[in-house]
Amino acid sequence: MKKVSIAILLTAVLVLSTFGIASAVTDGNPDGDGHPYVGLLLFDVDGSPAWRCSGTLLSPTVLLTAGHCTDGATGGRVWFESDMQQPGLGYPFGGPTSVEFCGIATHPQFHEGSFVLHDVGVVTLCEPVEMDTYGVLPAVNQLDQLKTKRGTQNVTFTAVGYGLQQSFPDAASWQEHNVKVRMVATPKLNQINVPGFTGDFSLLLSNNANTGGTCFGDSGGPNFLGDSNIVAGVTSFGINSTCAGTGGVFRMDRQNVLDFVNSFLN
Repeated sequence: MKKVSIAILLTAVLVLSTFGIASAVTDGNPDGDGHPYVGLLLFDVDGSPAWRCSGTLLSPTVLLTAGHCTDGATGGRVWFESDMQQPGLGYPFGGPTSVEFCGIATHPQFHEGSFVLHDVGVVTLCEPVEMDTYGVLPAVNQLDQLKTKRGTQNVTFTAVGYGLQQSFPDAASWQEHNVKVRMVATPKLNQINVPGFTGDFSLLLSNNANTGGTCFGDSGGPNFLGDSNIVAGVTSFGINSTCAGTGGVFRMDRQNVLDFVNSFLN
């Protein structure tokens, strides 16, 4: 799979990759109509389906996702159905409700150092998708206030995506039929602005049976601040192949990140 290190395992769902042993790890709930502006993204490489991720509409034509999702992709499409297992949607090649990508961009510094430093990507759509509400970006350094808040166990996020509810052999394929439902979980903040590989550009959120969490296929999906539509960060990485324990979220509140995304919105 792409960009795997010993310590970090990406949560994109890639073709022909396998991970670990069967173990239920995420315990989310079906999102239904809760976040209709969160979609399932299928990325192509040279015209062939290659991997899938999740993403958030920030405007009728701009989708926010992770840099490791957009990196290397040459095309693709998105669906916004909450249950992609229903027939007639044309997955993965496109159907009556899918919208094709007209542009794919990865943060220009994505390849400089660790990928988690700039793990953000943007997709522009060929046709607008009109909705009543969209995801919104945070203010510059908005999340820094959380590092001084006592009792981080009281700070929760709303993670949304089309990822797995468990990790099992052959799970990381866009062909898997049981993992294309938009799910929601409420992980809590474990760490922010700590030394180590995440530094001050990532959040570490819980991933357990009590709070739920993220897994393969949730990459690029939003982690909303509380129950708002503010995208605090995008799902970026996991610590191990069973998606248990901790989920890594790339922060959207840094100036260079906001400048990159806003260049497509303005």
